[in-house]
Amino acid sequence: MVERVIQLVDRRQIGNAPPLPERIDPPSGVLTDTRGRRVRDLRISVTDRCNFRCVYCMPKTVFGRDYPFLPRDDLLHFEEIARIARAFVAHGVSKIRLTGGEPLLRRDIERLIEMLAELGVELTLTTNGSLLQKKARGLRDAGLDRVTVSLDSLDDAVFRNMNDVEFPVAKVLDGIDAAHAAGLGPIKVNAVIQRSLNRDSILPLARHFKGSPHIVRFIEYMDVGATNGWKLDEVVPSAEVVQMIAAEMPIDPVGPNYPGEVAERWRYRDGSGEIGVISSVTQAFCSTCTRVRLSTEGKLYTCLFATGGHDLRALIRSGASDEEIGAVIGGIWRVRGDRYSEIRSAETAALRKIEMSYIGG
Repeated sequence: MVERVIQLVDRRQIGNAPPLPERIDPPSGVLTDTRGRRVRDLRISVTDRCNFRCVYCMPKTVFGRDYPFLPRDDLLHFEEIARIARAFVAHGVSKIRLTGGEPLLRRDIERLIEMLAELGVELTLTTNGSLLQKKARGLRDAGLDRVTVSLDSLDDAVFRNMNDVEFPVAKVLDGIDAAHAAGLGPIKVNAVIQRSLNRDSILPLARHFKGSPHIVRFIEYMDVGATNGWKLDEVVPSAEVVQMIAAEMPIDPVGPNYPGEVAERWRYRDGSGEIGVISSVTQAFCSTCTRVRLSTEGKLYTCLFATGGHDLRALIRSGASDEEIGAVIGGIWRVRGDRYSEIRSAETAALRKIEMSYIGG
């Protein structure tokens, strides 16, 4: 199976896709890590709780009724989040994404958005869409620029099976419509593909969003955390996704919107939009990764597949100044050398990694 995955992902089989650079060459004076990668994207998890129990993220067998979620006092306060975000913006961050868990479960999230909007960077949020119809207008009014919505299938039975809480597809689609009406676009729709669960949902998703202002992106099932039962056989390589779609709806590769963009973009030849594929398993993009993640209780992680983080909450609550916080952040990034997806193996897959619901995807 491993050999077949490697063969399928050979880019020569799917067209002349833009090559991935070996490293980023940033301007002089910009904060970079040991591989020349600048810090551009800050992802902030505002809660470790979620109202879904998606099988690839928060399986109900682990995250049941008795699961010990973080107590409220352990969470970063909005003012603390804003201080850390401000320090990152000073180091060159130009995009902030709020994640979870499900970030719309965090009480008064609009107030945090108002605070972060003052920093003058792109401000986005990833959501499962369950509360979006109700909250979209308020999010936009608070200063949110756009949203990304997770939607793994249009087949209601498949979707309910994957979210494992019997939540219907229709309500997520209503949320997407509300977000579009509120001006939270362009909306990206993320679908995590598992071979045995929703491979048959790839073409229906592509057909549905073709011709719309939304961009559907197909994500390879990843070995994030230690509870989702990840198996390589369940990975549908992005090359296979592209081949399936191209056979029915011709597409051509296009370049990234910015250095370090994780999604490989493909545009419909008839001009009716585009799709994206995110290939963390079969096409590692570690060499251009510009992301850093802040967990719900203030730990900083320099990789989605990290096994440990740096405690910024303790630093802030010990009375550190903004200059001291900035210096610590700079020191952490300068020694960063993460490249998990480039060295993935049976041994690394078995590591006790941080759960996706804890630091966001």
